[in-house]
Amino acid sequence: MKKIYENYAYVLDYLSEGYFNEGMKRSKKSPVAQVLGETYFSLLEVVPKTELQTYERIFIGKGQRDKINHIKKRLFYDELTSTAKAELPYVIEEIVKNNEQEFVTFFNKARPISIRFHQLELLPGVGKKLMQSILEERRKGEFTSFKSVDERVPSMPDPASMVVKRVLDELECKDRYTIFAPLRKAESEER
Repeated sequence: MKKIYENYAYVLDYLSEGYFNEGMKRSKKSPVAQVLGETYFSLLEVVPKTELQTYERIFIGKGQRDKINHIKKRLFYDELTSTAKAELPYVIEEIVKNNEQEFVTFFNKARPISIRFHQLELLPGVGKKLMQSILEERRKGEFTSFKSVDERVPSMPDPASMVVKRVLDELECKDRYTIFAPLRKAESEER
């Protein structure tokens, strides 16, 4: 599998004195942060150079990093702190809204997975009937925003919320299919 890297991430939790249960003396603990990658929704543990704030967008890519010393490891959802788990949906929502066009493209380009199953059906709240409505509207012309999806498809739940819920499900490894968090499938198979 080709390695992919995140360039930016959002801080989910900053632990100025490291993890509580590490069993080291307080003076030997180093700060860590749990972050969510902006492009591939990678959950990562990083070692910061400076103090960080929740929701802060930081550069973690290759090259000179101002606030991050190094990326320590990849994390699974169940390794997140309770604070990170609580903040995760809000950070995902922020990423989805900041990259709306990328996620609207999904509604325009989604395709069948098998003869009986379509990628659109992976979104929470989308069944066969709603999927057919989305496909019919898509044939008339591409969607340009979440608002256009919402307005053109009757009985459509909030499209942005559907994407946020799907990303969260993928990070929690609730489904074998992944659309938005491609690394989750490979990582869950490694476990």
